[in-house]
Amino acid sequence: MKVAPSEADRIAKDPPRGLRAVLVFGPDAGLARERSETLLKTVVEDLSDPFRVSDLDEQTLTNDPARLSDEAAAISMLGGRRVVRVRGATNALAGLIEDFLDDPKGDALVVVEAGDLAKGSTLRKLFETDDRDRAAIACYADNARNLSDVVRDALRAEGLAIAPDALADAVSRLGSDRGVTRRELEKLVLYVRGRKQVTLDDVRASLGDEAEARVEEACDAAGSGELPRLDLALERLWVSDVSPVAVLRQAMSHFQRLMLVQAETARGESLDGAMKKLRPPVHFSRTDSFKAQARKWNEARLGEALDLLLEAEALCKTTAVPAEAACARALFNVAAMGKMR
Repeated sequence: MKVAPSEADRIAKDPPRGLRAVLVFGPDAGLARERSETLLKTVVEDLSDPFRVSDLDEQTLTNDPARLSDEAAAISMLGGRRVVRVRGATNALAGLIEDFLDDPKGDALVVVEAGDLAKGSTLRKLFETDDRDRAAIACYADNARNLSDVVRDALRAEGLAIAPDALADAVSRLGSDRGVTRRELEKLVLYVRGRKQVTLDDVRASLGDEAEARVEEACDAAGSGELPRLDLALERLWVSDVSPVAVLRQAMSHFQRLMLVQAETARGESLDGAMKKLRPPVHFSRTDSFKAQARKWNEARLGEALDLLLEAEALCKTTAVPAEAACARALFNVAAMGKMR
């Protein structure tokens, strides 16, 4: 059974009667782990219970192919249905799992966790059939709408409300991985302890990195060709004692993201669509600037800019040239390129 994305969380929380085996896979490892554990806890609340939980991996099953059937058929010493968790599965296990699904033993719930599997991969095909005793749940990065629900629900569970502008800002900072999102929200809850509503300042103080925001300002200034703005941004960075190497590395990441957007648009994707694919997403306050830069730069000049930044990092690490001067020179040269159409 191929589970629709809109049904994934519901199925994980309340799997249909008769479901024996589930594949949980996808590029969002945090979300895959969360849904896998939600499924397992519908049978066994305490996943550390050695009598009712069998925790396996691909290497274990490769060395002992009969282990999966043995664990699924085992009876708990203290009673109750058991679960079998298979972590890190790949297509290499497809034959072994197919044999088990053709003749399943016992009544244990088997949850197979895998990474990003290509459409039509052998492992996915085993679980995406019409058989009602198995299911495949894909786990992709949260979109803005889903992420808004995740943030609101997590805060509501702690008795907290969140202001609309704070929610928009939080969503723009999260979403690359569900596990990371959960940890960041835990930080936010701790930060606002004793209050009832989360404000924009709370989000920026607990989820945002001020130094990172200042580096982003320098990157946008360089990409936009705004020399006075870049000069001011760098002065603030040096006063804050931010490492020039860290600035250069974030600048390289910035221009690589511009190059990714260029590649997507060259394949026919719209600029907005290409930007939506970036992870982590571009903060909403920088969207207009990033779009303008994407329109201004071409692939060849982006490559030149990255070469300049890489050379500057090498200078910072291997010569007696002051690191701040080497970093600033490279960024001003990049900004001069950005000033040209």
